[in-house]
Amino acid sequence: MLFKYKAVDQEGKNKEGEIDAPNRDMAISGLQRRGLVVISIKDDKESKSILSMSFFEKVSNKDMVILSRQISTLFDAQVSALKSFTMLAANTENNLLGCKLIEVGDDLQAGFSISGALAKHPDIFSNFYINMVKVGEETGKLNQTFLYLAEYLDRQYALTSKTRNALIYPVFVVITFFVVMTLMFTIVIPKLSSIIQDSGQEAPFYTKLVISISNLFVHYGFFALIFLLLLGIWVWRLSFTDRGRQYLDSLKLSAPAIGNLYKKLYLSRITDNLSTMLQAGVPIVRSIDITAEVVGSRVYRNILAEVADGVKSGLTLSVAFAKHTVEIPSILVQMIQVGEETGSLGNILKTLTDFYKREVDDAVDTLVGLIEPVMIVVLGFGVGILLVSILGPIYNMAGGIS
Repeated sequence: MLFKYKAVDQEGKNKEGEIDAPNRDMAISGLQRRGLVVISIKDDKESKSILSMSFFEKVSNKDMVILSRQISTLFDAQVSALKSFTMLAANTENNLLGCKLIEVGDDLQAGFSISGALAKHPDIFSNFYINMVKVGEETGKLNQTFLYLAEYLDRQYALTSKTRNALIYPVFVVITFFVVMTLMFTIVIPKLSSIIQDSGQEAPFYTKLVISISNLFVHYGFFALIFLLLLGIWVWRLSFTDRGRQYLDSLKLSAPAIGNLYKKLYLSRITDNLSTMLQAGVPIVRSIDITAEVVGSRVYRNILAEVADGVKSGLTLSVAFAKHTVEIPSILVQMIQVGEETGSLGNILKTLTDFYKREVDDAVDTLVGLIEPVMIVVLGFGVGILLVSILGPIYNMAGGIS
């Protein structure tokens, strides 16, 4: 197998070249026997994987779950960190992740810690992930830390996926409703309304209203489409500003039906993050700060920032949370207080995580159960009204002729 290497000789000069060896370890040994200090080494397969990477390729949460479990297993088997990441880089199916793991392996070989090597790739490894690994290094429990991470990511992946998938069907029905209505107003109704108008028959008020709306769609629909497109672009750009993101997140929490679902989802993330980090030995203030960065809502991020400041000033976690009665339910505050008094805060937070996970599951099931029949009825009712408004006069006209 051919390997491309970058190294430094005994005089400090940079060297680049290729070496043929059965595996990476033997290639490194061969270079070291030449008196070279290896900086990086890649085989042809790894070099080609960088070129074959898709521009749109990304590392999914599922990839990170599998990676964390594999690292935990390899560490349990006493495989070195460098060899573990090298093996995983060669065997992963995700080209982007494989290339990142190669770079992590190179950094480990150059003397970086695992957390330090991972921190160079914030687009793949979150601040939460890196801090958990850092704690694992400090406590000497890296295999357990990666197992914690795998289980945490697995829970978050399952919870987020169920919520997202549950909202796909209602969104599909709503889009279908608007598409059907648009086609009715722009194609079907104009053709039928021309028959009514040519007959000279006096149409009912509701028929005139439907025809007027149809005319608006036909003559001004393009402008409405442009307006909606510009509105979408404005909202998209707004989401990149702090103030805009804060407003959109607040709107999301106050939205009918789904607002309560998102609230429970964020509370589940908060309790799960805090539980995972506290049980891994991360200090509480640091845990709150990291949780604020990964919660996914500016509203709750600001709340957690205030909670962290309160804890720093000497308040207990429950008292700091109790100041936010709208976003933080009293049951969460009471449970945290029990955990503080009994010295089992980590376990209490894990219990709260399970509770809010069930709450999210129930809220999703209820939402889907309600939206599905309601949207079907609304769709059928809307199409029925349009048809009756147009076909009714035509039927009466046909009856008069006969």
